[in-house]
Amino acid sequence: MRYAFYFSPGAGETLHDLGRTWLGRDAATGEAIEHPDLEGLGASELASITSSARRYGFHATLKAPFHLAEGTSEADLIDAIEAFADQTEAFEIPSLVVGRLEGFLALVPGSPSAELNAFANSVVEAFEPLRAPLSQEGIERRNPQSLSSAELRNLVRWGYPYVFDQFRFHMTLTTRLSEPDITRIANAARVHFAPALAVPVAVRALTLFVEPEPGAPFQIHSRTRLPSASMERLSE
Repeated sequence: MRYAFYFSPGAGETLHDLGRTWLGRDAATGEAIEHPDLEGLGASELASITSSARRYGFHATLKAPFHLAEGTSEADLIDAIEAFADQTEAFEIPSLVVGRLEGFLALVPGSPSAELNAFANSVVEAFEPLRAPLSQEGIERRNPQSLSSAELRNLVRWGYPYVFDQFRFHMTLTTRLSEPDITRIANAARVHFAPALAVPVAVRALTLFVEPEPGAPFQIHSRTRLPSASMERLSE
């Protein structure tokens, strides 16, 4: 079994509902969701271009999938999550936009967010003692020859190339696309996600995902709420 820490909006939130409809799967329930027919993007094409993202569920990676270190149990992981959440406050991402990353589409921050970056960094560091090192096979699966020297160092040290200075918050929407398809599909994505692009996005919980067996769809194991400063002030 592998575990991963992702940002994933909670059930009932607008972004969650739009994301599961776009990908065609709810990672919380495992339910298959019927794809909509969008202007310029039919349901069958949407199903095709989201096939790889669908396995992982609607999310942004904070700490990439990992096996537990030798001698570490799931109970140890849950204890560490609760300790982390006790000292980490909820916050907001000011906005998300549909962006392009190396040929695929994703929801990305509309502007840089130091708070978001600091949160992602803290997740990577806090749970590192519980992560088993990547095997050589695991490193090779990341196509290391295509990585920059900084990304390769991150992969070997932290199990994922895109952490700290290389971190790019993104919620993957498609596989790699060619022009002019990417422009057409980006327009459809902007219309579909419009209700969630106009407002701040709350990061209220740290979500633990699991891959029960190699190649299986990732599913939500648990969501651990982060306290908000406003609620703490009310309780004083």
